[in-house]
Amino acid sequence: MIDGGEAIRKLALNVARYTGLAPLAKPFIGGIGAILMLHRVTATPEKPDSVNRHLNIAPGFLDAVIADMKASGYAFVSMDEAVERIKAGGKGGEFATITADDAYRDNMTEALPVLEKHGAPITIYVAPGLINGTADLWWDVVEDVVSARDSLTLTRPNGPLTIDCSTPAKKLQANARLHAYLTSEVREEDLQAVLRDLAGSNGVDADGPRLRTLMSWNEIRSIAAHPLVTIGAHTINHSNLKRLSETDARHEIGAVRDMLQAELGEKPSHFAYPYGYASAVGCREVGFVRDAGYTSAVTTRHGVLRAEHAGFLHALPRISVNGRYQSLAHIRTMLSGVTTPLANAGKMVVTI
Repeated sequence: MIDGGEAIRKLALNVARYTGLAPLAKPFIGGIGAILMLHRVTATPEKPDSVNRHLNIAPGFLDAVIADMKASGYAFVSMDEAVERIKAGGKGGEFATITADDAYRDNMTEALPVLEKHGAPITIYVAPGLINGTADLWWDVVEDVVSARDSLTLTRPNGPLTIDCSTPAKKLQANARLHAYLTSEVREEDLQAVLRDLAGSNGVDADGPRLRTLMSWNEIRSIAAHPLVTIGAHTINHSNLKRLSETDARHEIGAVRDMLQAELGEKPSHFAYPYGYASAVGCREVGFVRDAGYTSAVTTRHGVLRAEHAGFLHALPRISVNGRYQSLAHIRTMLSGVTTPLANAGKMVVTI
């Protein structure tokens, strides 16, 4: 997944790191806490050089991040408690809560032991369609398609397009082109059908990535019973809500609560917007989530929490702990608040 703020954050991280700015700035702009965002946590990724490798961190790095933050005075709390602390303006001291999107199996097998070691709660956001097969991990399917071929042809309404995948550099370009095609040229409602046609015509199993890497319902039920784990909602089909009609968007946001209750016995109180960036969530979507009765909702906007977020509980920013930034120095700099305005056009209170 392409992160438009990556370049500026890396520049800010390095400037702050080598000038010593971050620790000086933290008391003034570090906010009251942070929501950490994970996806995969495994020491043995199937494709270490994958174009999607940024979605993975090693469990040892997660261990180091939590230990370092605790040593700096952060209390690790559940999402329920995080909301209460935001409402209280952070009066209980600096806090952090951990979240993970998509329900990857390694969240249970490799991340959970680390969380148990530290007594650190986690909220895992589940999209039932990814578990049931009505939605796909399309970014992984695209990579499998590109990896399998030296060239491929897209069948489009305005004519076929042949894409060169013959070299590593061309494969990177092909991945980027297919990402753009599926997220901007194909209707959101048609994404799975188009993806599966592309995969089938190139000999790739579209179900493979989700079956290999995501938890089953039995595994989700098992982890949901753990005292450190809260299950949240991630729409039904991991949909880009901004690309859907109001009726369809409200259904993705509201009906997922009933689906998760049917599977797990409890309605989720917390929500994560799929993708979470500007082209996927705006004021309309935030309103839909609020109307659906969720206590909180998180984006992927980069930022620390501030007391002002008490008025924006359905548009909370997160700090992405991902493969691009597996450095404690980088995490410390992000938590200092230095990168928050730099990645958000000067905004200190990041919402949408």
